[in-house]
Amino acid sequence: MNKVIMMGRLTADPDVRFGAGNNTQVTRFSIAVDRRFKREGDPDADFFNCVTFGKTAEFVEKYFRKGNRILIEGEVRNNNYTNKEGQKVYGTEISVNSVEFCESKGASGATGSVPAPSGDAGDGFMAVENGVSEDELPFN
Repeated sequence: MNKVIMMGRLTADPDVRFGAGNNTQVTRFSIAVDRRFKREGDPDADFFNCVTFGKTAEFVEKYFRKGNRILIEGEVRNNNYTNKEGQKVYGTEISVNSVEFCESKGASGATGSVPAPSGDAGDGFMAVENGVSEDELPFN
């Protein structure tokens, strides 16, 4: 079984590209994951390169920015290739299947395209500003 679940912060804004031929969106990003236990002299975090495709790639591009905390689920894949000099280059990346928010927009200090809730609507839900379509909501 090859399954990984990680929570960390994006180290930069997601990088978006489109697949040749099929025009599928490919979004790449890197996350910093804090180490649970640390020996003196060791780094505080590990950094992981991630890639996601299609609708999940669109979601990451639209709602996540540098510094946002993100929860990812996916699998570890080898990303090995031979460079122009004929040398074998070894690498790994996380092929992400699903993502989740790990903090409120206000907690991260990020600016995204989803308006912040304007207050308690009285029934335990937050009111959303007028003029926001359902397409703009991340949980649609």
